[in-house]
Amino acid sequence: MNENQTPAKTARNSVSLITGANKGIGFHIARALGAEGHTVLIGARSQERGEQAAAALREEGLDARFLYLDVTDEAVVAAAAKRVEDEFGRLDVLVNNAGIALADGDWNTSELTVATARKVFETNVIGVVSVTNAFLPLIRKSDAGRIVNVSSEVGSLGFMTGDHEFAAMQGGAYGASKSALNMLTVSWSKELAPTGIKINAMTPGYTATDLNGNQGWRKPEDAAKAAVKLALLPADGPNGGFFQEGNEYFATEVVPW
Repeated sequence: MNENQTPAKTARNSVSLITGANKGIGFHIARALGAEGHTVLIGARSQERGEQAAAALREEGLDARFLYLDVTDEAVVAAAAKRVEDEFGRLDVLVNNAGIALADGDWNTSELTVATARKVFETNVIGVVSVTNAFLPLIRKSDAGRIVNVSSEVGSLGFMTGDHEFAAMQGGAYGASKSALNMLTVSWSKELAPTGIKINAMTPGYTATDLNGNQGWRKPEDAAKAAVKLALLPADGPNGGFFQEGNEYFATEVVPW
């Protein structure tokens, strides 16, 4: 871990790992959790960008540290988990935020190539399986383990087959990967329910990030709110749900699977 860090605010800070946290929604999730007193681990493939993001948060007085993490590389994931174990002995919050959106042609599924589908699923689905299962032994050691999967409304079969504003579009490999992520969320939630660990999915909405060429109408800091609330759930909070940020109160809008 980076040695240049802010001293812990308490004897036992919550430790949160956010993948793909060097920019966009992931960065703002890390910032918000850091403001709650968490030690935030900035998971990123680029050491330069990851260190810069962590340094920016430290300048705000937060305990932020870069963690080298490529979700598509099992050896790197295993090394990252070992590093967190050696440093902290546990992980309280995991936010699976890293994701990519690629398309062939005009996002038409009929134009989707195997190469593109494989690459998208490798990051958005297999990468989440790799990271979650690698860190799960550390999350089990938390007093209140929380896992948040950043999904998308284009992965909702209910939205995409109904009258949702995105229903007319095709999600290609990206939408399919988020549907798969949703199913994994449900599966993990059933398995982990007896342990007290809570895992939920959320959609940030159409947010202006590099993923969509900054075309979204939501700001990343607003899109991060639902993920942060799910990361901070109390013991009686939901498990195995799919949410988006409401206007005033959390979970005013439950997203259909």
